[in-house]
Amino acid sequence: MGSGKTTIASLVADVLKKKHLDLDKLIEKKKGKSINSIFETDGKIYFRKIEHTVFKDLMESQDDFVLSVGGGTPCYANNHLFLKEKEVISIYLKTSVEELSKRLLQSKAERPLIAQMNEDELKEFITKHLFDRSYYYHQAQHFISTDNKSEKEVVQEIIKLLT
Repeated sequence: MGSGKTTIASLVADVLKKKHLDLDKLIEKKKGKSINSIFETDGKIYFRKIEHTVFKDLMESQDDFVLSVGGGTPCYANNHLFLKEKEVISIYLKTSVEELSKRLLQSKAERPLIAQMNEDELKEFITKHLFDRSYYYHQAQHFISTDNKSEKEVVQEIIKLLT
């Protein structure tokens, strides 16, 4: 959350002239309700099952696209293994706790999961999630640091990596 996955993926897709897909948006479209609503009414386990099914279908398709996934996607149902396939290029947008905290404090009202947190609680939340998910994030083929970089700089770095 806050690393820029959706924004950067969309910009990279534009440069590469490919379709951008956002996993959360696809899930919302399939279920006809928001991610938050799915979590609230059906629970986290149900959400992760749906997420896995939609993700698996995408990864097994022959389509060419740039996909942004949720921060938890690689951490459940062995989804990280799809990101290691030879025809897949996976990139971890590595962002420090300090940078994530700064970004999320500016937009926390739009994010129900963190909306009520103060700055210390937010930093603790981020630190815990990065620690818990570290193994899966480090399965990515490439790492791009986003700290102190503009969206344009991150996109240029990715395009350079891909060409």
